[in-house]
Amino acid sequence: MQTFPAVNHRETTAALGMYKPEETTTERKRPPPVKVLSGQLRTAESRGPADGGDGYVIRPRRGGSLPVSLVWMQGTVLEVQLDRNTVLLMDETGTFAVQGVNNIPKGRPCLFQGKYVMVMGVIQAISPEPVIRAVKMADLSELAALHRRMWRLEVEDLQQVLA
Repeated sequence: MQTFPAVNHRETTAALGMYKPEETTTERKRPPPVKVLSGQLRTAESRGPADGGDGYVIRPRRGGSLPVSLVWMQGTVLEVQLDRNTVLLMDETGTFAVQGVNNIPKGRPCLFQGKYVMVMGVIQAISPEPVIRAVKMADLSELAALHRRMWRLEVEDLQQVLA
């Protein structure tokens, strides 16, 4: 089978003068999501003005520090509170709350107890329990056993690359 190199279509069309993306202030400020475990958020530290202000700093398992504000987390739905626009999830290191779930496009299939889901969102609080405002949710239940086994390794791998 013949393979082709990956192509970044935005860069290619921009180079040809056909596309000029406009960056918003949010796009320039916010880095891509960082995969984290809830236990890491519980021990995170607030970033001060000298560190760029908003967000938190986590300590990856292999040392160093990593600034985070937008996170990618995975866990099992323990409790759904649609009247409060919230779900409670649990990963292998503890529980965390996800707010804004009623506003997520295609998020409804994720809102059932026992589902294994991924959540991408912005950190709202870290103590006493991490709270994330959801931007995206997806149901991973079909291959939940595989996703659960791989999750910690994915988290550690990405954090090692970023730290």
